Amino acid sequence: MSKIRYKKIKRILDIVVSLLLLTILSPVFLIVALCILLEDRKEIFVLEPKRLKGENLEEFRMYKFRTMIPNAHNEILNNPKYKKYKEKWLGNDGKLKINEDPRITNVGKFLRRTDLDELPQLINVLKGDMSIVGPRPMYIAEIEKLNEEERLKLKDVFTVKPGITSLWAVSGRNNIIFKDRIILESEYAKNVSFFLDLKILLKTPYIVITRKGAYE
Repeated sequence: MSKIRYKKIKRILDIVVSLLLLTILSPVFLIVALCILLEDRKEIFVLEPKRLKGENLEEFRMYKFRTMIPNAHNEILNNPKYKKYKEKWLGNDGKLKINEDPRITNVGKFLRRTDLDELPQLINVLKGDMSIVGPRPMYIAEIEKLNEEERLKLKDVFTVKPGITSLWAVSGRNNIIFKDRIILESEYAKNVSFFLDLKILLKTPYIVITRKGAYE
């Protein structure tokens, strides 16, 4: 099957699956939204930072339920209150464990440990920003620190839509450093097929349930 035909069929499947799941999971969306609002009466979805897609590295807003204080990304970079956490955060691909990150809310801890914060990405799939399966979306800050050789691999990654689940997610997730993640995502992009997508989808529930590779 040609890549053009693959992308067309995959887009149709993405629309059908995302619409179906959004309908079925709408009560869950409502409950989670209410819990977030009741905790601090702030925005329901994460606003920043934006992610990248496409060969032109177009920025888009990836929907996730907010698990941290508002503007958490800028807070850890610029607020002296989080100075002692900043160095470890920067040195660890922008990650801190749930119990060591004071920016994470009480509701957010539960959402992260269940991956429920990821559900709103179905909206991105319906809009066409993302697919159910594809390379995980990246930040500008993540690719700015790559060398020229590593950036060349990204050219393949950005030829396909980013996904909710990915080869990286089912191969070790946060146990894989960012540079190795690019290699994995590049291999996926160069070898896209419905068989590979199905293989990733079948592995995803096990990864979610067992929390394998989750940075907790």
